[in-house]
Amino acid sequence: MSRTGSELLGKAALVTGASSGIGRSTALLFAHHGAHVGLLGRDEESLKAVRADVERAGGQATTLQADVSNAEQVAAAVERFVNAAGRLDIVFANAGINGVWAPLHEIEPEEWRKTIDVNLNGTYYTLRYAIRHLQRGASIIVCSSVNGTRIFSNPGASAYACSKSALTTMAKMLAVELGRKGIRVNVVCPGYTRTEIEQSTETRDLEELAGFVEFPKGAIPLTGKVPAAPEQVAQAVFFLASDRASHVNGTELWVDGGESLVMG
Repeated sequence: MSRTGSELLGKAALVTGASSGIGRSTALLFAHHGAHVGLLGRDEESLKAVRADVERAGGQATTLQADVSNAEQVAAAVERFVNAAGRLDIVFANAGINGVWAPLHEIEPEEWRKTIDVNLNGTYYTLRYAIRHLQRGASIIVCSSVNGTRIFSNPGASAYACSKSALTTMAKMLAVELGRKGIRVNVVCPGYTRTEIEQSTETRDLEELAGFVEFPKGAIPLTGKVPAAPEQVAQAVFFLASDRASHVNGTELWVDGGESLVMG
């Protein structure tokens, strides 16, 4: 995909969880439309591969190896990107894990803590250190989920759903805090999407919760059982990041083909 768009030309966009899935697709789309993209993730080689894809398409990217659950690493990564790009206009707080899906009483405290640390605290650290660099017209997009916002029937997803639900609350609080400064904050809530996040999922004893919907085997009204492609979620993120959404603030956008309407 060559860089033919100019909607984000001259802007700098930070994407966490940029090495794969929705993060990678969004980073490529941002770069396609002219943004200098900061690729933040844990795996340096994967980030380099994404940067190579961006550069082959005529875009510009900076790799930022960091663990979002580590505040100091996130702070340093944000500073490196701002120094490299000279500004910061867009933040897509996307990094997350599924973690352990099990009956609540079987989730160990350290397992609960890891999910919260990556999904919720990681987003908090990202936004805490990015906000100081944002100016009027900037856009923040937080990646939540249908789980914890519209779907509550997936067995064992308590830690994940709680972390994602909290992200929508954080975004709405920030939409008010930052709105007066001309900075928009919105949320994208993907449904079942073809990404690698399932590889980070551990499931245990879900038969105890039999009788509920078994994610992702429920029907998707728009496509039957065909999940979204990461690129389809990226298009929604791009809309929220762009001036096309200049009066959209504090809003959740579900990208699930209507899945959550029948699985909630």
